[in-house]
Amino acid sequence: MIDILLDTTNNDLLIDATGNLKIGRSDQQHQALLLLFDKGSLKENPDTGVGAFKHLEAEQAATFLREVRMQFTNDGMQIKQIVFENNKLLIDAPYNE
Repeated sequence: MIDILLDTTNNDLLIDATGNLKIGRSDQQHQALLLLFDKGSLKENPDTGVGAFKHLEAEQAATFLREVRMQFTNDGMQIKQIVFENNKLLIDAPYNE
C-alpha cells in the first residue's frame, strides 16, 4: 500500500529536504501500528488494534497470533504467514491490491 511514511524511531511524519511529506510502501508501517494500538485507540475504529504489549506476559502465543491474523485480515491484508520463530514475530502479509 502507498501512503504517507512515518519515522520508524518516533512515528513522526517523514519530511524530505524540500519540506514535502515522503510517500512510499507502508505495509510494514501499518502492521507495526496495528500491533501496537490497543482496542479503543482509534476513535473512528474502536475495535481496531492488537495491543501487543498486553500479550507480552500471556502464556499462550496462539491467542496473540489469532488476534494478529484477525486484525490484519480486517485491514485488507492477505495472510501468507504469521509465526513466532526464534522469539521473533515473522510476518508475511501484503495488502490485497
